[in-house]
Amino acid sequence: MSFAAAAMAGLASVGSRGIRGSQDRRGLPLGTSAHEHSNKLIFTAGGKQLSKHLTVYQAMQQQVVHDEDDEERLGGSDLPNDGSRLWSDVFTITYQKADNEVDRESTRGSSLVLKSSKSELCRATSQEQCTSLLDSILQGELPCDIEKSTQTYNILALLRVLEGLNQLSPRLRLQATCDDFIEGKVATLDGLYGTGAKVPSEEFISSKLTPKLARQIQDVLALCSGSLPSWCYQMTKACPFLFPFETRRQHFYSTAFGLSRALNRLQQQQGDNNSSATEREVRIGRLQRQKVRVSRNRILDSAAKVMEMFSNQKAVLEVEYFGEVGTGLGPTLEFYTLLSHDLQRVGLGLWRSDSDSLEAKKVDSHSPADSRNLIQAPLGLFPRPWPPSTASSEGSKFFKVVEYFRLVGRIMAKALQDGRLLDLPLSTAFYKLLLGQELDLYDILSFDAELGKILRELQVLVERKRFLESCSNHSQQIEELGFHGAPIEDLCLDFTLPGYPDFVLKEGEENTVVCIYNLEEYISLVVDATLKTGIMRQVEAFKAGFNQVFDISSLQIFSPQELDYLICGRRELWEVMPC
Repeated sequence: MSFAAAAMAGLASVGSRGIRGSQDRRGLPLGTSAHEHSNKLIFTAGGKQLSKHLTVYQAMQQQVVHDEDDEERLGGSDLPNDGSRLWSDVFTITYQKADNEVDRESTRGSSLVLKSSKSELCRATSQEQCTSLLDSILQGELPCDIEKSTQTYNILALLRVLEGLNQLSPRLRLQATCDDFIEGKVATLDGLYGTGAKVPSEEFISSKLTPKLARQIQDVLALCSGSLPSWCYQMTKACPFLFPFETRRQHFYSTAFGLSRALNRLQQQQGDNNSSATEREVRIGRLQRQKVRVSRNRILDSAAKVMEMFSNQKAVLEVEYFGEVGTGLGPTLEFYTLLSHDLQRVGLGLWRSDSDSLEAKKVDSHSPADSRNLIQAPLGLFPRPWPPSTASSEGSKFFKVVEYFRLVGRIMAKALQDGRLLDLPLSTAFYKLLLGQELDLYDILSFDAELGKILRELQVLVERKRFLESCSNHSQQIEELGFHGAPIEDLCLDFTLPGYPDFVLKEGEENTVVCIYNLEEYISLVVDATLKTGIMRQVEAFKAGFNQVFDISSLQIFSPQELDYLICGRRELWEVMPC
């Protein structure tokens, strides 16, 4: 089927749409109640109730898949399985009047259950927060509609656990070394950060499912009618490791940005593969382009205005500069590069740095960006923590920080949508936050190696203290616990965040000296301020800005490393060779 025929297949229902009347704020026609506008009909096919979100084509396709699965389970069929049944068979869809009284009773009953179990829900939530990362992998459920009693679900769950353990193998080795020190089997922590091999990710890729997914996302009719099989979405989200990165990236581009971009990208791929294509070929899905003009001397302010106006539009942005004649791809790529550098300026207060100096912190945010004014973060950028008590009223310093993070979210999403690259080296921990993953003490190593190493060793001392307390008559050994032979008091730690003396961890006790007996509380407060409370508002603003362009949850089929490759491209190290 050609692109023109596929596009016309989705236009058949346009002429039959009625004029949309006035609606209230709930989306209901004026003069009607929610009860009057509730579902009045129930549709069934093959003895199963159909979802109200399905189209007729999707319902027929779903029934064909179920019938073929039943035939295979019962011993096969002599009929060829070539997809012709979708067009030759007769499908019967029945409907009946919905019993709204039952629906209202069930709704009322569910609300009573929710009210009566509010306290239990709060307790369950607190218990979930205490669940370790390993337990969440071993006890987690697959985010898909497969019945748990089936063998398929058990196989996928086992593969997910094995892949999760493979990703956690460095952390598990570290924990094993810590356990030896805690129990007194070793006297030092010299082997705490040893490296070990992991199973290559290619070993988890399914050679059967990958070509099936590739064929589905190249089906023009399925893209136009929005009828990609549900397993394409569920499998890539529940078990993304079963598919190679390139296949998941193609699925992402085909489903995240709308029909026109999906058709345009698919047509470009087919055009590259088909060298005999002529210039007379009808092109469907041509993208609209929006030209914007910015000031080269005020890139950041111009970008804020451009993203405010055009980030939620589907058009591709093309940038040109005031007083310059250049336009098109070159100036647009330069715009994203200059903007990436401006967002890394020290004076903005967005990112934490390993080498902040008093002079660097006093740099004016409107000064030109160069290498001397940029944040130095060899392991990647991570949000700088701000105290929760910091005023966020309009015009304040922190208000600008939050708005800048909202801008970063819009820019990153728009760059992904338009196929541009950013020169914004974010840390692995920040990508985990974008993917909805929880961070813990171990993740600090990924953006601040020195702080993470010290906190980890101090945490081992806390666990060693617990072990000694569980035994009897070990008070002397507890007193002798120290950091590399030095007492904890000699480290001169207080209840302020390391590197940020204005961030008080515990009100009224900022001058309290940390010792072996309050060390556990100190570590917990530092980790919470670094990974949660100190950056929560910035991360929420980033996600809000990102979601204005497209849904950030569609990125969950990628790993943090793959997401960095999508946004920043391949990072290469250049060496200067002697003459």
